[in-house]
Amino acid sequence: MAVKLRLTRVGKTKQPQYRVVATDSRSPRDGRFIQIIGTYNPRTDPSTLNIDNAKAVKWLMDGAQPTERVKKLLEVSGAMAEFTAARAAK
Repeated sequence: MAVKLRLTRVGKTKQPQYRVVATDSRSPRDGRFIQIIGTYNPRTDPSTLNIDNAKAVKWLMDGAQPTERVKKLLEVSGAMAEFTAARAAK
């Protein structure tokens, strides 16, 4: 099973909020997911980002592939730096 870290949309019409989730790559955008890693709200000023870095690093170490947007969000939260440090130490 190929696991992806991606955004799933929640919220009302024209008021999007997103969850960062680990999911099977074949499932639809708002379909089943394995685990919620964090949340992202682009509508606040500045944007709100809450990511559990420990969960994100665990999934990345297990081979999960982040989408482009999630990769940028993980860089902002510091999870990508933790992942590269953990992978270099291994």
